[in-house]
Amino acid sequence: MESSLEQLKKHSTVVADSGDLEMIKKFCPRDATTNPSLILKAAQQEQYKFIIDKALRQYENRPMRERMNAIVAGFGLEILKIIGGRVSSEIDARLSFDAAAMVDSARNIISMYEHGGVDRERVLVKIAATWEGVLAAKVLEQEGIHCNLTLIFSLEQALICGQANVTLISPFVGRILDWHTKNNPSANLFSNDPGVNSVKTIHGCYKARGYKTEIMGASFRNVGEIVSLAGCDLLTIGPKFLEELQLATFKVERQIENDATLPEKIPDSLSEKEFRFSLNENQMATEKLSEGIRLFVKDTTSLEDLLSQRSV
Repeated sequence: MESSLEQLKKHSTVVADSGDLEMIKKFCPRDATTNPSLILKAAQQEQYKFIIDKALRQYENRPMRERMNAIVAGFGLEILKIIGGRVSSEIDARLSFDAAAMVDSARNIISMYEHGGVDRERVLVKIAATWEGVLAAKVLEQEGIHCNLTLIFSLEQALICGQANVTLISPFVGRILDWHTKNNPSANLFSNDPGVNSVKTIHGCYKARGYKTEIMGASFRNVGEIVSLAGCDLLTIGPKFLEELQLATFKVERQIENDATLPEKIPDSLSEKEFRFSLNENQMATEKLSEGIRLFVKDTTSLEDLLSQRSV
């Protein structure tokens, strides 16, 4: 009988959320995503030492940020030897409020991919969905550098990304559930998952507005969240849940339709002041965006410490 994973692939593009090359080979996804946490985890495994060493040799006398970009691109280049689609590579989260610096860092990463023989069409540069992140993405998209706006927790973030015609957004499902579970411990959230509902709301908005930006559900806490979003453009899934879906044979049916019904009254556009105020009014999104950036910064600095030790 066909696995639940193969059934899911009929409705959504399955993306591997991992920096582990062996796990990516196992599940045959079209695309793959990485982030500082996943790269840090992979970089500490002996079988990937060659990626670290190569980057340090090539960029031995360059600033630490370039060496970090080389590590990110190094893993991406190896992943692209396995998959047929695209890889998402994240820029330094410490730049999340500096549009010009994000543009420069993204160009640097893309140049490394192109030096490695990979066309920029196969790379998505991951940028946190701050106001400045969207400004940077506008510039990059005009240069043919495609962007994945990540850490999406609100419709407001998704709206400005759609208006900017970015290539892809990553709404985080599980982290929204985490926040509501912590702040509403008595609520039955698993039967009415707020993270799943958030993606469905964004999907309805995008289809109604005719936005071309792709939607990739991310950050899952259980298989139920994943199959509840069957029909979303893409779903990026960690190895644990890919394994569970591959071993299961339960039926997976499309849950999201490409209808054009606005989920609620939303503005035609958001100015910077309107965006910042509406995000500030959304306590969950404000807290999770801030937390997400802090966590990525922490893992980025941990990776820098690892590189410093290896380059001695």
